[in-house]
Amino acid sequence: MSQQPKAPSLLAQYPEETREAADLLKHAVPLMMRHQIPPNPVHYALWYTYSQGNNPDLNRRLDKVVSDFDIFPPETALKLFRDHIIREELEDARIGQQQVIELVDDIEGDVSRSVEGSQAYQASLSSGLDALREPLDENLPNVLNELQQSTQLMQDQQEKFLYRLRNAQTEIQHLRTQLERAHMAATLDNLTQVFNRNAFSRLLEQALKTDHQGLALVMMDIDHFKQFNDQYGHPLGDRVLQHVGQLLRDLLPPRAMAARYGGEEFCVIMRDCYDLETAHAFAERLRLKIKALRVKVRSTDKVLDTITASFGLALAQAGDDPEALITRADDAMYQAKRNGRNQVHPPFPETALIA
Repeated sequence: MSQQPKAPSLLAQYPEETREAADLLKHAVPLMMRHQIPPNPVHYALWYTYSQGNNPDLNRRLDKVVSDFDIFPPETALKLFRDHIIREELEDARIGQQQVIELVDDIEGDVSRSVEGSQAYQASLSSGLDALREPLDENLPNVLNELQQSTQLMQDQQEKFLYRLRNAQTEIQHLRTQLERAHMAATLDNLTQVFNRNAFSRLLEQALKTDHQGLALVMMDIDHFKQFNDQYGHPLGDRVLQHVGQLLRDLLPPRAMAARYGGEEFCVIMRDCYDLETAHAFAERLRLKIKALRVKVRSTDKVLDTITASFGLALAQAGDDPEALITRADDAMYQAKRNGRNQVHPPFPETALIA
C-alpha cells in the first residue's frame, strides 16, 4: 500500500522572501481590519496563509466564519490554527508521546515480570534451604534438581530482561535523536543553520527581560540581493546565504546569537557588549569577510566579487521592548544603505576598531 505524501513542515509553508512576505502582509492586514480581527500571532498566521491562497479549505472556513459572526471567535481561531497551520507538528508530537508511552509501558512490564521471577526464585531458594536443614535423606536429589531448574529459569528471565533493557536503550536514543531534530527544525533556519525568526524573537525577549545592560543588536542586509537573484537565480542566491550563515557562525563572539530575520536579512544579539564601538568592531569584521566572498557561477565559471552588506547597530536601553530595539537597529541599517551601502552605521573612527 502506498503511503500518503507527508505534508510540508511548518517552516516550508512560508518560503517567501522578504518582499513577497511584505506583499502578502499588505493583503492580509486590511482583511483583518475589515473584519475587526485583533492583531495577534494566531490571527496573523491565519490571514497570511489566507493571502497565500495555498489552502482552499482554510480560506473557505475563514470566509464562512467572518460571514457568520460579528466578532471573530477566539476559540474558532485557535481551532483553525491547530487544524491548518500546526497540524503536522501536533501530530508529530502526539506520535512521539505515544511512542514514549508504549516504550515505558513495555519496560514496566519487563520490570514487573523480572520482580515476579525474582520473588519466585527467592521462594525456591528458601524452600531448598529449609529442606537442606533437615536430616539428609533420599530427597536430596529432588531438592537439588528443583534448585537447578529454578536457577536456570531465573537466568533465562534475567537474560531476556537485559536484552529488553538494551533494546529500550536503543529506542530511547532513537526517540531522543528524533526530538533533537524536531527541536532543531523548530529553532534553526534550514538554509543558513542560524536561528530562525521565531527563535530570535523569543531569545531577544528573554534577553531584554533578563537585563538590558550589555545587550546590543546588529542588523544586516545583503545589498541588492533581489537584483542578484533576478540576474543569477535563486540557487546561487541560496549559496550566498549559506556562506553568510557560515561566516556568522564562525565569527560570533561568546554568548552572541545569530538569526535569519528575513530573506536576506540577519540579526545578531550580542551579550556583554556595553558600547557601540564593540558591536561596530564585530560588524566591521563580518562586513569585510562578506566583501571578500568569491562565489562561482557554475554555468559560466564566472567568479562574483560584488557581494556586500549593510549593517545597523543599536544598544539596548532601560525600558526597551524588542520592537523598540529592532526599530533602532533597522533604522540604522537603512541609514547605512542610504549612505551608499557596504558599511556599518553608526560609523566610528578606525582607531576604535583596533581592539
